[in-house]
Amino acid sequence: MDRRDFLTASKRSNNVDENSFPGVREIYSGLSPYAGLWTTQQVVHLLKRTMFGATKSDVDYFRGRSMNESVNELLTVPALPPAPPLKNYDNTNVPANDPEYTVAAGATWVDTNTNDGTANSRRVNSLKSWWVGVMINQQRNILEKMVLFWHNHFSTETVDIGRAIWCYQNNLILRQYALGNFKQFVRAITLDTGMLRYLNGYLNTNTAPDENYSRELQELFTIGKENNPTYTEDDVKQAARVLTGWRIDNNTNKPFFQANRHDTANKTFSSFYSNTIVAGKAGDTAGDLELDAMLNMIFNKNVEVSAFIVRKLYRWFCYYSIDPVTEANVIQPLAAILRNSNWEIKPVLSALLKSEHFFDLLNHGCVIKSPLDMTVSVCREFNIVFPPASDIVNSYFMWEHVRNQASLMQQNVGDPPSVSGWAAYYQVPQFYEIWINSDTLPKRNRYTDQLVTTGYSRNGKRIQIDPVAFAKKFSNPADPNVLVSDIVDILYRVPLSDASKQTIKKQILLSNQDQDYYWSNAWNAHIASPADTALYQIVFTRLQTLLKYLMNLAEYQLS
Repeated sequence: MDRRDFLTASKRSNNVDENSFPGVREIYSGLSPYAGLWTTQQVVHLLKRTMFGATKSDVDYFRGRSMNESVNELLTVPALPPAPPLKNYDNTNVPANDPEYTVAAGATWVDTNTNDGTANSRRVNSLKSWWVGVMINQQRNILEKMVLFWHNHFSTETVDIGRAIWCYQNNLILRQYALGNFKQFVRAITLDTGMLRYLNGYLNTNTAPDENYSRELQELFTIGKENNPTYTEDDVKQAARVLTGWRIDNNTNKPFFQANRHDTANKTFSSFYSNTIVAGKAGDTAGDLELDAMLNMIFNKNVEVSAFIVRKLYRWFCYYSIDPVTEANVIQPLAAILRNSNWEIKPVLSALLKSEHFFDLLNHGCVIKSPLDMTVSVCREFNIVFPPASDIVNSYFMWEHVRNQASLMQQNVGDPPSVSGWAAYYQVPQFYEIWINSDTLPKRNRYTDQLVTTGYSRNGKRIQIDPVAFAKKFSNPADPNVLVSDIVDILYRVPLSDASKQTIKKQILLSNQDQDYYWSNAWNAHIASPADTALYQIVFTRLQTLLKYLMNLAEYQLS
C-alpha cells in the first residue's frame, strides 16, 4: 500500500462508489482555488515541488505572503539567463593553435569555437557543473525546475550533440521558453542547433529524408502515444519531407536553410490530420513557410496536444498516477486553459499550483525525489557553503561533485538515457519508484552521510553540513521538542507521529536521558560560551547524529 492508498482511508467520498475505480487513489479535488490553511506544511509542499528543496529562509519568506502571492512570485522568472559557464580547466593536451587557447582562464567559452575533442569534452563538463551550480544558487522562482522539466521533455544528450556550444544553446532555449508559449517553443526547439544535431535534422535532405525528428516531434513532443486513432507512419514520412533542408553553420553555430536540399513537392497527411496538404514551397523561405504550416496542422489537434503536455506537467508537479476522476477534474480543465490561452504555459501552472487539488493532503509527500532534486536540495536546505564564485576552479569542482553523485544515482544532467528522457517520468507502472533500488538507495545514504560527517574535500576546499548553524535557524533550538518538530517540518513531507518524535528526541538529543534539560542545558551552555570547543562538540555531535538519522529514513526520499 502506498502513501496515497493509506491516506485515502480517512478521506473517502460518500458520493462515489469506492469500487468504481479499483486500485485508484480516490482524490476528488479539482482546480477550485485553494482556500485552506497557509502554514509551514503548505509552504514547504509548494516549495519542494517548484524549487530544489525548501530552505528555512524561503519558508519564512513565503509564510509572510499569501498563497496567491507566493505562486505569482514563483512564476515570475528573470528575463535574462544566468551568466554563462566559464573556463574552469586548463589547456593541457590541447593543440597550441586551437582557438581554445584564446579563451582565458575564468572567461566564458560559449562564443569561441574549438576544433579539439579534449577541449570540447572539458567544456561539456564545465556546462554540466555550471548547470548544477545554477540549481544550487537558484532564485526564489520555478525556473530551474521548469528547465529540468523541459530538458526531460525535449530530451537531448550532450554525448550525441557533440559540441558544447550547441549544448549550451539548447539550454538557453529551454530557459527562454520555460514558462512561455508552447507552440513557439516547439518551433524554436525544432531549429535549435542541439536538437538539429541530436535527432539528425541537419542530415535531412530531399534525396535522403531522415525521420528521426519528425517521429519524435509527434510521438514525444506534441501528440504523444496515448491517442487513438493517431498519426500514421506515413505522417512521420511526410513531416520529415517538410523539414528537409535545415542545416547548422559550424562557424556561426546557427541554423540555416539550404533551399536545394529541400523537398519542394506537396506533403499529404492522413485523416488523423484531416488529410491536410502542406503545399510544397521553393526558395529561401520555403523551410519556414512549410514548418509553420505543419505546426499549425499539428496544433489544430488541440485537444490531443493540450492534454498530452498537461499530463506531463501533472506528473512532474503532482503525481504519476492519473485516474479517471483526476483526468476529468484536473487534466481536461487544465488542457482547456492551455488551449484558451493560445498555448501559454504560465496560466496552466498558475491554475494548477493555486488549486485545491495541488494542496490536497493526498498530493503531499507522494513524489520520490529525483537524484538531482535530492542532491541539490541537500545543499540548499542545509545552506552548505561553497567556494565563492570568484574561486572558479574550486566552485566548479564542488558543483561537479554534486552532479556526479546525482549521475551515480541514475540522473546524469545533460545526458538522459534516451530521447524519451528519464524512465521515472514515463515508465508504467513504476514511474518515480524507479529512482529507488538496491543500488541507488545506499548511494543516497552515503551522499548525505558524507556531507553531514566528514564532508567532501577537494583541492584543499570542503563542503559540509554545519548542523549547529542549521539548528540556529529555528525558533527555539534550546527546546528539544520544538527543535525536532521544526527540523522535521522542513526536511519531511510525511508527518511523524508524536511518539516517533519523542523517541528520536530521547535517543539522540537527550542521549537516552528522560529530562529535556539534558539538551537545553547543553545548548544554552554552548550559546553562552560559543568559543568553548568542548561545549560546542557536545551539541555538534548530537545534532550531527540527529540529521544523519533523519536523512537515512525512507521519509527523507519523499517530496
